[in-house]
Amino acid sequence: MLQRSAPRSQQLSLGRRLLRDRVLLLFALPGIGLIIAFHYVPLLGNVIAFKDYQPFLGIGGSDWSGWANFAVIFNGDPAFLRALKNTLILTCLQSVFVFPAPILLALLLNSLFSERIKRIAQSILYLPHFMSWVIVVALFQQMLGGSGLLNNYLRSHDLGTLDIIGNSELFHVLLTSQIIWKDTGWATILFLAALSQIDSQLYEAASVDGASRMKQMWHVTLPGLRGIIILLFILRLGDSLTVGFEQIILQQQAVGRDVSEVLDTYVYNNGVLGGAWGVAAAVGLVKGLVGVALVLAANKVAHIFGEQGVYSR
Repeated sequence: MLQRSAPRSQQLSLGRRLLRDRVLLLFALPGIGLIIAFHYVPLLGNVIAFKDYQPFLGIGGSDWSGWANFAVIFNGDPAFLRALKNTLILTCLQSVFVFPAPILLALLLNSLFSERIKRIAQSILYLPHFMSWVIVVALFQQMLGGSGLLNNYLRSHDLGTLDIIGNSELFHVLLTSQIIWKDTGWATILFLAALSQIDSQLYEAASVDGASRMKQMWHVTLPGLRGIIILLFILRLGDSLTVGFEQIILQQQAVGRDVSEVLDTYVYNNGVLGGAWGVAAAVGLVKGLVGVALVLAANKVAHIFGEQGVYSR
């Protein structure tokens, strides 16, 4: 029997492949340079997590402190544990409510028969993503604040006002609703692209077999989205302990640190404002390592269930 020859790309040497793709590589060099300069080189600064860092002495002149900066983590510092608790609460809320929201919205948009209405709806839904958190927080304050439109309407009708913006018990719910309002529309892009790749003949076959719209969605649409859902969920796990620094720091004074302090604001308040650079770096380093571990573990689970995940085996 004749053996199948190896693909041509495998027959070419590395030097020949580099020479063949030299134009593409030259175009990629600026982007690669920016990633190295702003993402990989700063990783070297994590060494201050093991030092008693003093800005006026610099990294080289500061004394080594070993694991002393990690004491807030190992010994259970109350402020750190409070920040960790709030971070985990927001992580759970965002995983349960924020992550599925664009999937549901994409399914809803995909069910629209009029392409014109679909394009108009997409344009409106994408708009909040381009607003900064300063504008979004200001809009919510104008709508739901003590002197906002809602409370002014209630006062004009002799009804009791609602304390929403400054209510610490509703703060986590408020943050979650702000994220859903701002980013859900933009996040539908990937899911709508995946939906467009599903073969229409599958729907036709399901319809001939008597499947309802709900059954078509369950047996055709969702399986077609499974790959992109798993990929985005794995990437979300790597960022799961990052729950929105700018959004929270803008509203922290209204409710206090007890309910608003998260790991990112803990690093900022203790490092940049408090001068505990080593402690802040230690917390940030552990947070990053946990994110990497979650991505690797989730990707391994995806491989077990036959999915490609972030990278193939």
